[in-house]
Amino acid sequence: MKKKLVLSAVLLILFVLLIGLVLRVDVATVEATGKPMGLYRLNTAVHETLGTHMLLYRITKYIGYGSLLLAAAFGCFGVVQLIRRKSLRKVDPALWALAGLYAVTAALYVLFEKVVINYRPILLKGQTEAAASFPSTHTMMFCVILGSAAMLAGRYIKGAWPLWIVRTGCILLLAAGVLWRLVSGVHWFTDILGGMLISGALLLLFSAVLDRIQEKQ
Repeated sequence: MKKKLVLSAVLLILFVLLIGLVLRVDVATVEATGKPMGLYRLNTAVHETLGTHMLLYRITKYIGYGSLLLAAAFGCFGVVQLIRRKSLRKVDPALWALAGLYAVTAALYVLFEKVVINYRPILLKGQTEAAASFPSTHTMMFCVILGSAAMLAGRYIKGAWPLWIVRTGCILLLAAGVLWRLVSGVHWFTDILGGMLISGALLLLFSAVLDRIQEKQ
């Protein structure tokens, strides 16, 4: 548990350091958007190599919708437990921990939509100005929802094969969502990296909380 907390803190520190680099190092104006962007050479090199693929962008949007449905399913499961057990205290503590994880993730999602660290490399359809881009909040959402679902699956799914299928499915969707979001070209490399760092910190903290719950039970 302590190792997970330390690793979570390390990833959080790396995330903060990345923000500092994006704001201060190799800052230049992006011609396509007219907006400043940090770590210019690194980000533009990756973006020019990968190009822009709007089909992958649309696919990742649907993965995002699916992730939200999965989160809603866990919420419904918690409500069912509450109705059946007729007490907030009797709801699985892991579900309360998951609710806390979702709440923090949602707060960060809103925060980074308002506090602009970086802007998208392109203008999306219907936009007249580039939107906030750092960290990739979709990457954060994929990692947090699908990663936590893979962790919790063992508490509720009986049988080795069903559990393997669910966990493998979550991990594959998570990996595909993150990779395709990068390759789609709607984010800079550092946006994706930032999303992975902050979600990794949150997931390690969540895993440590689950360990504590298991110890108490």
